[in-house]
Amino acid sequence: MILPGKRMIFAAIFTVLAVGLAACSPEPDTKSQVNPPSLPEPNTKLQVRSPSMLNETGDTIIERFTLPEGYERTEPEPDSEKGTFADYLRDLPLKPHGSKVFHYDGTVKQNTRAYTAVIDMEIGKKDLQQCADAVMRLRGEYLYKSGHFDLIRFHLTNGFLVDYSKWMQGYRVAVEGNETEWVKKAGASNTYENFRKYMEFVFIYAGSLSLSQEMKSVPVKDMRIGDVFVQGGTPGHAVIVVDMAVHKETGKKLYMLAQSYMPAQNIQVLANQNDKGLSPWYVLDDQQEEIRTPEWTFTIHDLKRF
Repeated sequence: MILPGKRMIFAAIFTVLAVGLAACSPEPDTKSQVNPPSLPEPNTKLQVRSPSMLNETGDTIIERFTLPEGYERTEPEPDSEKGTFADYLRDLPLKPHGSKVFHYDGTVKQNTRAYTAVIDMEIGKKDLQQCADAVMRLRGEYLYKSGHFDLIRFHLTNGFLVDYSKWMQGYRVAVEGNETEWVKKAGASNTYENFRKYMEFVFIYAGSLSLSQEMKSVPVKDMRIGDVFVQGGTPGHAVIVVDMAVHKETGKKLYMLAQSYMPAQNIQVLANQNDKGLSPWYVLDDQQEEIRTPEWTFTIHDLKRF
């Protein structure tokens, strides 16, 4: 992907770019957690405590997880004639109930209490698709499948915008001195394999910092499916809203979250360790300053939108 003779320069430049790219801290079972929620020790038999919340044979998020009494799923506004980002996320395929999360190298994630379901999507064999990367992957996959190739674009940490529409024309990112630029290096291609190569490049040189800077902040009371809780930095983290529901009478809302983590691992639907009877649903409360997820604590001000 890099011009011959430029590999050393490219590596040096992007070594600087890589400062702050870490999307999240290592798993708490391997190193001390940087930003742990203050929670009681969760019950080892966790996850979905109420049988009414779980359909073990459901193959997608919308089929696997049912609603508390009185609730109905929210109706998203169409953002495409080919469906919505909300529809795509709700219809994400899940691995069979009880499946474990695996890291990119085939090892098992030790914190099995953090999740209630595993998204059935390959993650490759490199330590790339971590936290913010998983959010960008889901957004990119939706836009690719809906044919909105011109909307697939992500900023690198140095601010350089990498458009997939440019990539599919055969251009690749290179550097000349301190300048980052596009250089024609390949033939035009819009195959899924080429799209995945583009996403892998983005994973390397973008992260929670760049993602937080290119998304717009939204009040938590206005949350939509596809919004992201993100904290940029070293470390940082990001989780994405994959489903929502509203009470028919009170208007009270619930939401569901998904994440990847470090090292790169399967995207997972998060458990709600604060309310196991409601898990995996979380209550939307704009008066509650903190959003405590199993492996990270966000604030209500961390919610952002593409």
